[in-house]
Amino acid sequence: MTAAPSTSKKHRLLLLTGPSGAGRSTAINALEDSGYETIDNLPIGLLGRLLSDQPLTGPLALGLDVRNRDFSSQALLEALDLLKGVHEADPELLYLDCRADVLARRYSETRRRHPMAPDGEPSQGIRRELELFAPVRARADVLIDTSELSPHELRAAVEQHYAPKDGQSLSLTVTSFSYKRGLPQSADMVFDCRFLRNPHWEPDLRPMDGGDAPVGAYVADDPSFDPFFDSLTKMLATLLPAYIGEGRSHLMIAFGCTGGRHRSVFMADSVAAALAQQGWRVSIRHRELNRVATLPGHGPDSTADGEDKA
Repeated sequence: MTAAPSTSKKHRLLLLTGPSGAGRSTAINALEDSGYETIDNLPIGLLGRLLSDQPLTGPLALGLDVRNRDFSSQALLEALDLLKGVHEADPELLYLDCRADVLARRYSETRRRHPMAPDGEPSQGIRRELELFAPVRARADVLIDTSELSPHELRAAVEQHYAPKDGQSLSLTVTSFSYKRGLPQSADMVFDCRFLRNPHWEPDLRPMDGGDAPVGAYVADDPSFDPFFDSLTKMLATLLPAYIGEGRSHLMIAFGCTGGRHRSVFMADSVAAALAQQGWRVSIRHRELNRVATLPGHGPDSTADGEDKA
C-alpha cells in the first residue's frame, strides 16, 4: 500500500475495533457526527484499494471486527503498519475494551448469537474473541474501557478524543423517528409533531417524504407550525449555551410523528437548518428513511419504514 509523496495536510485515519458488544456502533456514530467519514465492517483486504482509489480529503474512521472473513489480529496489525506509509494519512488504532462478564450480560439482554460461537453459549465466543484480540489490544494508541459506560458516556468519551478542536464544544444531532418504532434511545429532547396536519391523507403527498418540497409546504401551511417552530428555536437558543456550561459535548434533539416519514422529517430538517445557520455543527438523521446528512457550523457566537398514519 503506497501513495505518491504529497505536501498536503495529513488526515486522521482511525482503525476502530474491539470485542463484539463493546460499543463499536455507538463509537462509529459518534465519529460520524464529529465530521469523520465512516465505513463499518470493512474487509481488511480492501484497505489498499480504498486508499489508492481515492486519496484522503478528511478524517476517516474504519470499523473492523471478527465478522469479516479475512479478519485476524496479524492482518489488522500488518495493515496498521502499512498505513503508516500512506503520506496523507495519520493512522491510529482505537480499541474498545470491555470485561467478559459485562459482554456476557449484554448478549444475554439482547439474546443475540455471538459471531465466534453461533451455535454455542455466548461466553465461549467472548473468551475466544478476547484471546484473539490480545495482540491488538496491546498495540492500541487509545483504549476506552466501555464496561461501566452508557452509550451516551461512550459517545462523550469518543468525542473527547476525536472531535475536532475548532472552537465549537457542542455537536448536535437532530433526528426524526416513528412513534410506532419507539423513541430514539439516546435522545436528550423529544418533540411530538403529530399535532401538525398530516400529508399521509393527501394521495399526491403520501408517497413522498418530508424532504420533498410539496410535503414541506403542506406541513408549514398548518397554522400551528410557525408558532411551534419560532418558540422552539428561541428555546434552543437559550438552552444550548447552558448545556455547554454543563460540560456537554453532544446533544440529540428528536422529532417524532406516527410513521417518521413526513411531519417529523420536515421539522427535523427545518430545525437543523436553522441551527446550522446560527453556526452550530449539526448532523441530521432520519431513522425511518435511513438517511444521514451533516450541516457544518463554525461555532456560534458565545453571546448568542412506516406510513405516516395519524
